[in-house]
Amino acid sequence: MPFERKTILIPGDAPGLATEFTCLRIGPADAPRKVHLQAALHADEHPGTMLLHHLLPLLRGADEQGLLRARFSVLPLVNPLGLANLSLRHHIGRYDPNSGINFNRRWPDLFAAVGSLVAGRLGDDEAANVALIRRTVAEWIDRQQPRTAVEQLRLLVLREAHDADFVLDLHCDSDSLIHIFTSPELMPGLQDLADWIGATATLTAADSGGGSFDEVLPLLYRRLAAANPGRPVPLASATATLEYRGQYDVFDSHGADDARRLFGFLCGRGLIAADPGPKPAPAPAATPFEATEIVRVPGPGLVAYRVELGERVTQGQPIADLIALHGPDAFTARTPIRAGTDGFVLSRSLAKYAPRGTMIAKIVGTEPLPGRTGGYLLED
Repeated sequence: MPFERKTILIPGDAPGLATEFTCLRIGPADAPRKVHLQAALHADEHPGTMLLHHLLPLLRGADEQGLLRARFSVLPLVNPLGLANLSLRHHIGRYDPNSGINFNRRWPDLFAAVGSLVAGRLGDDEAANVALIRRTVAEWIDRQQPRTAVEQLRLLVLREAHDADFVLDLHCDSDSLIHIFTSPELMPGLQDLADWIGATATLTAADSGGGSFDEVLPLLYRRLAAANPGRPVPLASATATLEYRGQYDVFDSHGADDARRLFGFLCGRGLIAADPGPKPAPAPAATPFEATEIVRVPGPGLVAYRVELGERVTQGQPIADLIALHGPDAFTARTPIRAGTDGFVLSRSLAKYAPRGTMIAKIVGTEPLPGRTGGYLLED
């Protein structure tokens, strides 16, 4: 299949506004498997876009040689709407400024949308059930009448991703090591992905509480399986969020190496008929997201870190100091911010001024923490 660039114009919410949404498609149209890759859903997170910039020539070269064994849907900039959100030279790429909603939260509940339409129609053939579910989701998407540009965008993305066997959403943290978010049922099945990309942690949650994009399809299949006992309903889309370091880590050297590693994973899975190269070093085993501490500050202040990324810490150890900016001890007092668990420092905040309640670090432990068992697990 020749390389295809599809551009769709999204009408804006105000007169004179419109945004181009671009999807790149590569590989044989009749391939039995599909891979969906997207980056910059948070429009201010660009390491994934740099990675796909370097991966696209590899995919196109493999396609020209007839080596692709899957269809590839690639969205290097999945949220063009967010690129326009500039205020006083500051880019607000994480949130829709009209609603205040995080672009990676409150995605549609597909089980609520199609569960009743699928009920009673599933049989004993697993592949036929998956095809029925995907067809029903596609029909639901086609019936929607989006009211806003963001709703239009979300439907376009779901249309591209809903029938993919692999859905990889490329993000980054503020200042971080490479890590993965995925569903517990998909591990250790995706351990090879963690190995190839060099993940320092794989954090699993069945439902993190925020309606994130990477949980839309797993939640659909998980709930359909529970609602239709005795009918084979697999977790048909291996879906994961890949966090590629921090926001400032946008370099050709990182992008080229990350692309080579992701290409190796795709080859290792038989999605590309090419030598994946030397086997990567094994990454750490997955841990429940409930075991990762979200460290927050008890008041406003200036953060002075005592630990580096990747450093191992113990419960009670000071990881940072909060320098007072108000009150009788302003600019002199320092309050230690202590780790609440044993583990290693996965991420820190680039912003060193922290209002009350700000998340300043994630510490990856191994045992679920009190207050982290269920409910909302995300930092925002």
